[in-house]
Amino acid sequence: MQTAFVLGGGGLLGAHEIGMLRALSEAGVRPDVVVGTSVGAINGAFVAADPAGAAARLSELWEGDALGQAFSENLWGRAVRLARSGTHLHSIEPLRQLLAARLPGDDFADLELPFHCVAASIERASPRWFSSGPVVPAVLASCAVPGLLPPVEVDGEHYFDGGLVHSIPVGRAVALGAGVIYVLHVGRIERPLAVPRSPWQVGLVAFEIARRYRFHEEMAALPEDVQVHVMPAGAARDGPDLSQLRYRDKTKVAGSIERAYAASASYLAGLTGA
Repeated sequence: MQTAFVLGGGGLLGAHEIGMLRALSEAGVRPDVVVGTSVGAINGAFVAADPAGAAARLSELWEGDALGQAFSENLWGRAVRLARSGTHLHSIEPLRQLLAARLPGDDFADLELPFHCVAASIERASPRWFSSGPVVPAVLASCAVPGLLPPVEVDGEHYFDGGLVHSIPVGRAVALGAGVIYVLHVGRIERPLAVPRSPWQVGLVAFEIARRYRFHEEMAALPEDVQVHVMPAGAARDGPDLSQLRYRDKTKVAGSIERAYAASASYLAGLTGA
């Protein structure tokens, strides 16, 4: 029976997935296939490249300076880029260079495990799944957050963030034949939504409804013989807040990793009766 790891999107909150990966690794749970979207595509690529060492490598990446350097432009630099491009605040080149330097090989075939990531096609207004060919452009397409990063061109087509079409793509793992699925998410699905009380909450709540809807649909349609484990993130149960917009704030990364690790380790121990 195939085991899949499904890694969802959520920007800087993707640090929660590192804690989950550490707990899964210590429990001896190894995937046969990895599915990712947005920041989950970045994390997922490292899992597929090195299943045994991914948690440690990603902890170093997230808690170090490498990821921050991908969004290190100062306020003036971002303003200039936005004025020139009219569409985005950051260049995607630092992230491209980071992935090219840290992922082994250039192709999906160079990864140790099968890996699938999704991006949103602008021209077709539909998802495209990547599982072969050059891996870095596919991951970049999957995490090209509108407004922050430019659309990524692959084979003459342009792509935005995969979270727009599949925020937690459980259905893809089912379609690939997985019988056991571990869902690694960023903690937001543990936070109940409430009626917005301010202008900025309106946008966040609307986005959360859209991003969670397909996940809940796919969970409701799961075949009876598929086991799904939604790993706990240990996240605060407050509703959406402005911290979701602070994509360069690393101050909570270590705490997010540790909370998710503790919650997930406890959950896995409960599964095995340890």
